[in-house]
Amino acid sequence: MSFKALWVTETKDGKFERTIIDRYIDDLPAGEMVIRVHYSSLNYKDAMSATGNKGITRQFPHTPGIDAAGVVEISRNEQFAVGDEVIVTGYDLGMNTCGGYGQYIRVPASWVVKKPETLSLKECMIIGTAGFTAACAAYKMELMKLLPEAGPIVVTGATGGVGSMAVAILSKAGYEVIAVSGKSNALEYLQHLGAARMEDRSFVNDISGKALIKPQWAGAVDTVGGNTLATLLKGCRHEGCVVSTGLVSSPKLDTTVYPFILNGINLLGVGSAGTPMPVRLAIWQKLSYDWNIKDKLSVIGKEVTLEELNTTYIDAILEGKIMGRIVVNLTTL
Repeated sequence: MSFKALWVTETKDGKFERTIIDRYIDDLPAGEMVIRVHYSSLNYKDAMSATGNKGITRQFPHTPGIDAAGVVEISRNEQFAVGDEVIVTGYDLGMNTCGGYGQYIRVPASWVVKKPETLSLKECMIIGTAGFTAACAAYKMELMKLLPEAGPIVVTGATGGVGSMAVAILSKAGYEVIAVSGKSNALEYLQHLGAARMEDRSFVNDISGKALIKPQWAGAVDTVGGNTLATLLKGCRHEGCVVSTGLVSSPKLDTTVYPFILNGINLLGVGSAGTPMPVRLAIWQKLSYDWNIKDKLSVIGKEVTLEELNTTYIDAILEGKIMGRIVVNLTTL
């Protein structure tokens, strides 16, 4: 049986080309579950894979897409029945295993989560890895007992996928959110998501050279890295938590130990792809009920076709031109 998929190939001169081709289920890698993909989404990691980044994907040709939501077509695991609506985010999907930019995937059952009853397949993909990462950050803050009464939480890169979801989730959880963005036209969007106020990037770009600065926030979710992350650590209140989720600016962190040994700051990390299944299920439960942001998802998500993804949006996310989340509809091919 054939299906449509985005196919990234490497040419003899080391360049990478993307086309939409016909593939066959028999060509997919081994796994207990065959899933008909209804929706996927666009993450920065997907764009890196789609443009040939071998730190993400080692072997080409390849189909990217680290997120997928759809219906079970074949199951060799008693926990899942044919017809079940399911989601897959993270693990090796779309990295070195053919991913959600194809109408079918075949994966191990240990990667699969049953779709939450309160969310549609499309809504699950608006959330996707970006929203799951943001929820992981909020989950870790809760585990560290950083509660809303501790003070404001800064979210950097606030109009991006992780940032948008973090603003909405943290606001839903009762936190005062300071959204940081370089997009001057983003205020109305961020206020709709629940931000208490918006600040320019300079707000978290301290260049004084000081080891510590005046404490202004109780915690942060950072998607940027580099000096932004260093500033967030220096300006965090006593026993605060700063969660690192990305490196849009830089993977480097130049700081001192003073925020940690004088102010007791906790630097937390999120590697959402490898989240253990019990924690993964707990976080989806939070997204289904306590942190359910269904009323925000239509504003955050933009639906596109696989062709539009290929011709426009993969390049746009690498250029920093995407606000919110891009959801790919694979049912219309």
